[in-house]
Amino acid sequence: MLTQAQIQEFDEKGYLKVGKVLADEEVEVLRAELARVMEEKTEKKPVLMRNLAKGAAGYDAAKEEVVVIQIVNIWQASPAFLSHARHPAITETAAQLCRTNLLRIWHDQIQFKLPRVGGSTHWHQDHPAWPTIQPADLISAWTALDDAEIDNGCMWMVPGSHRWGSQKGFLSSGPNFEPQHREPSRLPAGAKIVSEPLIVKKGEVGFHHCLTWHGSPNNRTERPRRAIAVHYMPAHIRYQPIGRHPMDPYVPPHIKEGDILQGDSFPVVYEKSA
Repeated sequence: MLTQAQIQEFDEKGYLKVGKVLADEEVEVLRAELARVMEEKTEKKPVLMRNLAKGAAGYDAAKEEVVVIQIVNIWQASPAFLSHARHPAITETAAQLCRTNLLRIWHDQIQFKLPRVGGSTHWHQDHPAWPTIQPADLISAWTALDDAEIDNGCMWMVPGSHRWGSQKGFLSSGPNFEPQHREPSRLPAGAKIVSEPLIVKKGEVGFHHCLTWHGSPNNRTERPRRAIAVHYMPAHIRYQPIGRHPMDPYVPPHIKEGDILQGDSFPVVYEKSA
C-alpha cells in the first residue's frame, strides 16, 4: 500500500518510483522468458516484435546497428509475463494511483536497449500514441530487469507534465537530449520544462501517468537495459477509435465505440472486492 505522501508525489509529478518489488530469482525467470520469446521458442507469439529504432523486425548486434527491441504483449506469449502483469504489489499500487477498483491490461511492452548499440527513445507521451482509448487515465508500471541508470539509458521525466494535456507533435529533443516544445505558447502558464532521471534498479518499479513526458537516451555501456512496462486501464476506459493502433485487431467485434474496452486480449488483472 502506498502512503498518502507517495500518492501526493505521483499526483504532483506524474511519476513515482517504489522500492524493490521483484526478487532476483523472479527477475531471472523473466530474463530467461524474454530470451525464449526473442528466439521464437514459444508456442504463442506476441502482438509485435521489432527494432523500434529503425522500425524493422529483428536486429543484428554484430553490425553495430542502433537497436531498441520492442515487444508488445509478451504476456500473450509467456505465462511468466502474464503472472508479472498480475503481480499483487504492482497492480494494487497502480489501482491506488488510478483511484479504481478494477484494472485491465491495455498492453505491455518490452524495451530492450542492447549494450553499446541501444538507441534513444524520443521524448513523448504515451496516450497520444494510443488513438483507440479514452480518457487519458492510464498508469504504466515500468519494471527494470537490469539496473537502469543514466549511462545505460534510464528514463527521464518532466515533473508535472501530465497536467499539461496532449502535446502530440510538439515534443522534441535538444542537442543534449533535453526536452523541448515546438510551440511553448500552447503550454499552460507557469509550465517549466525541466527533466529528471528516473533511476530504477533491477527488480524496482517506476509508475508514470500516460500523459507524463518521458524519453531515454542511448545505452553507452557494455550492460544491457531490459525492462517490462505494463500499461494498465482503470475500469472506465472506453473504446474510442480516432486512429490506428496495433491492438485494434484484438478488440472484440461486439465492442462498439463508446463501450468499455474489455475482452480476452484486455484481461482483468486486479479487482478489489466491495
